[in-house]
Amino acid sequence: MSGETTKTSGTPGRAALRRIVALVPTYNERENLASLVQRVRRVAPEVDVCVLDDASPDGTGRIADELAAADPQVHVLHRPGKAGLGAAYLQGFVWALGAGYDAVIEIDADGSHRPQDLPRLIEAAADADVVIGSRWVPGGQVVNWPGRRKALSLGANAYTRLWLGMPVRDATAGFRLYRASALRDLDLQAVASQGYCFQVDLTWRAVKAGLVVVEVPIVFVERENGASKMSGDIVRESMRRIAWWGAVYRGEQVLHAARRLAGRDRPTASPEQSHPVGSGAVSAPDPSRSPWGAS
Repeated sequence: MSGETTKTSGTPGRAALRRIVALVPTYNERENLASLVQRVRRVAPEVDVCVLDDASPDGTGRIADELAAADPQVHVLHRPGKAGLGAAYLQGFVWALGAGYDAVIEIDADGSHRPQDLPRLIEAAADADVVIGSRWVPGGQVVNWPGRRKALSLGANAYTRLWLGMPVRDATAGFRLYRASALRDLDLQAVASQGYCFQVDLTWRAVKAGLVVVEVPIVFVERENGASKMSGDIVRESMRRIAWWGAVYRGEQVLHAARRLAGRDRPTASPEQSHPVGSGAVSAPDPSRSPWGAS
């Protein structure tokens, strides 16, 4: 596929990725899971797969167990119940870090993220900490999406850029790769977001931590089987949290600028009177803090 990548600034040259695992969260995905896992293993045989099943009542967990029994590179984490995308991925991250993987990939079970795009993400990770499979950079595409969903995604990303000022075109994307070293820098224990907001949360943390975030074009295909997990509650949670993070961050920027300006107006202290006061750097607001609480 032709296209372009976008990336944040940072230092190139990372260690080779020798062990990679694709995390696949599932809830009622029995019609899609086997095909997705088989395609991942065929396209990227060096990549392991770990299914994160939220006690699906339709038997998805049993199918995952059968796939794992037939292939030693397929693993399953059975979770006690439906707790949301963010909680599933966070448990998967902890498992992958404990198992010694060098990188983890997020990929949907419903086939909307094409396994044939995996090599593009892995290749881009040679010079990045986080790689986002983006629908909205040049070369990216969406297939079979209704106009309402496309407008919602574009609007959500514009809203995110407006509030947070991130140079990322598709901060809500769910097809991405994280180096293990990047995950260790993101304070995962403080993450409480779900759905689209979970992806924005981790992107925001990565950008503010100074990590190199790269976007590469992918083709996103609307699911053919099953029902979308998108809901109005997820959208509302995302809007509330993003607005809060942005307001806190911009408030801290104003406060920092005011302090610097006030410092310039003060008389210069003698060496005997001076003392270190810290860097004065503005930190990102903790994305887990919100006046609305966890959703």
